[in-house]
Amino acid sequence: MRSFGLRHAARADMEAVARLHRHVRKTCLPYLPELHTPQQDLAFFEDHVFPSSTIWLAEDEGRLIGFAVSKQDWLDHLYVDPIWHGRGVGLALLTAVREDAEELNLWTFQANGQARRFYEKHGFRLVDLTDGSGNEERTPDAHYRWTRQQAG
Repeated sequence: MRSFGLRHAARADMEAVARLHRHVRKTCLPYLPELHTPQQDLAFFEDHVFPSSTIWLAEDEGRLIGFAVSKQDWLDHLYVDPIWHGRGVGLALLTAVREDAEELNLWTFQANGQARRFYEKHGFRLVDLTDGSGNEERTPDAHYRWTRQQAG
């Protein structure tokens, strides 16, 4: 049985989400260039993510341990605190996002083997591999898609 809870994000959660985003990227994706300051990360979430997305949070005793961001048929972010990896947080967040979706697309970096295995295990299929020229980090990435129909 899981020891964490899920809820929708509120504007007051924005700083914690931006901090966790930065922490997970630095810890789990050290090969990515650091392109933004913490203040720029916060501005991104304030100006682009929170106003137009559905955001699920995973919390343990009031502490943010993971989040998922979706918009239309895209899973834009799914980040889990590394100390919570392998404990069902990512799957719980993914399940919450998929609940009302017929299709979900996502991008992940090709080098992120842990994420790729997770998505493939949970029904996502590889659509395309790119050289990274279309992303800000200029790092090769992978496009995945899940559909309720193929999962059915």
